[in-house]
Amino acid sequence: MVVNIASLFFSQIILFLVGFYYINWHIHLERWDRASFSTLIINIIWIVISIILELTLYSLVTQNLFNDLPIIIVNIFVGLITMQIIYKNNWLKSLEIVGLAQISLFITSIFLTLLYDIIEIFLIVDNPQLDGAKFVFVLLILTATGVTVFISSWGDKLQLVKLRRVVIIVSIIPGTLYLLTMFVSQQVNYFDNFLQNFMISLILSAITMVVARRIAYKTISNQELREHHVLERGKPLLEVRNLKVYFPLLKGTLKRKVGDVKAVDGLSFEIKTGETLGLVGESGCGKTTVANTILGLLQKEEGEILFHEEPVPDDLSSYLRQKIQIIFQDPDASLNPRLKVTSIIAEPLKNLLGITNKMQIRKHVLRLLEQVSLKREHMDRYPHEFSGGQKQRIIIARALACNPELIVLDEPTSALDVSVQAQILNLLIDLQEEYGYGFLFITHNLAVVNHIANRVAVMYLGKLVEVGETDQIFLNPTHPYTQALLKSRSEIDPFDQDVKHVIDGEVPSPIAPPPGCAFNPRCVSDNRTEECEVETPHKIKIEEGHYIWCVNPPKGVEDIEDAD
Repeated sequence: MVVNIASLFFSQIILFLVGFYYINWHIHLERWDRASFSTLIINIIWIVISIILELTLYSLVTQNLFNDLPIIIVNIFVGLITMQIIYKNNWLKSLEIVGLAQISLFITSIFLTLLYDIIEIFLIVDNPQLDGAKFVFVLLILTATGVTVFISSWGDKLQLVKLRRVVIIVSIIPGTLYLLTMFVSQQVNYFDNFLQNFMISLILSAITMVVARRIAYKTISNQELREHHVLERGKPLLEVRNLKVYFPLLKGTLKRKVGDVKAVDGLSFEIKTGETLGLVGESGCGKTTVANTILGLLQKEEGEILFHEEPVPDDLSSYLRQKIQIIFQDPDASLNPRLKVTSIIAEPLKNLLGITNKMQIRKHVLRLLEQVSLKREHMDRYPHEFSGGQKQRIIIARALACNPELIVLDEPTSALDVSVQAQILNLLIDLQEEYGYGFLFITHNLAVVNHIANRVAVMYLGKLVEVGETDQIFLNPTHPYTQALLKSRSEIDPFDQDVKHVIDGEVPSPIAPPPGCAFNPRCVSDNRTEECEVETPHKIKIEEGHYIWCVNPPKGVEDIEDAD
């Protein structure tokens, strides 16, 4: 009796942990608040009710798994009422959560009961026939589980299912449960019947797998392929307000936070449809960090990102991942060398639009390749069979697959030859003129910016120092850093090969930037004063659409207006 009560309490603790994990995971999946609190309350009530009812039932009736059915019904009712008290809505979703949780706990209790019997069998020694049955049992469990996992994971379409792990686990349960039950009942005879048991377990798992996959496929949100639509120009597309991205500095065994790397510190800009904003600056100033934050690859410390005047969440939705795409710097690192071009370009079609029809995919891939001046024969080649410029065209085609509206270009031409750079830039300009895309163009190459950008934003140490129209920046650079950056451009001149200008000093550390203006230790402007070492730069209007962030107004500029 004492052993039974101990095993009962031990089983209930395991069931409590399983139920806690399952309910907590499911509530997080539905994005409801107070997940841990709700899970704890529900599972504490469940374990108390289960222990009381089990002790009562087992004292009146012989212990049987079917005695758990009244407990399941009571717990589903109690769990549903508890979730309604906490959330006050979502009756059907609450019933689904608590119902599936109780079913999973019932299956877990069956496994625990069988596990106790199996442990007792494995404790029996000095029985050669039983030892052989034990070995075959372990071998069959591992083989059946491995085969079921392999088969149930097969297929591109399953990768579109969010809960594909649940499909795999559900597929494993019937076959494993059958093998466990047969081992407990047959014991020594298990060795003689191993082939029959193995085949029946695989059949049960296969039937469950087919049903589970068909149900799971219903959750895939299939979308239709649409022709690229033309965006109305001049409409607000992306707006970044006071963006801050910090990386914590951890030290010691306990990983104490001792500071922050201020990669982006209070950045604000906007991009409209049909417009290209060039983001320039020295290496390490935070340009790529801005791009990764917009794409949801990094968490922001502070600030707001708006897409079509709607806030962008930290975890981008499928819709936003379709509408915001990126073209990376290195074409070789952006392409999977084991996939053909059709499979590479089809990835967003499968993962974001849920399209798996091969003929439909090939038709759309061919249309995309023709848009970037590639041909039909390129569809079934591997990346290593292309030149650098052709690889970048493939990446552009992949970015266009889901009808994006904003494309982030992170040094898209830096790994290419000069002649190929011109081809890619002209292709991007043609696509923008045809469809009205908005571009955030990140680069070091000022000549490229001058060719493709409508407006230019100059960054230094995580902050903007100047922003304006392209002609305003290149013909009338006002901030000392912008002037130095433009002077340091390398130009091909056979009669004058000397470097005309080098910016003095090193870029300060973003961990501890200098007080006042961050550029003041390197500034050689005649307008520099002691105030630059103390005061924070403020936004100053030079002319319409042209602003700088500086402490002192530049000399020779009239009607300077403090925009703040």
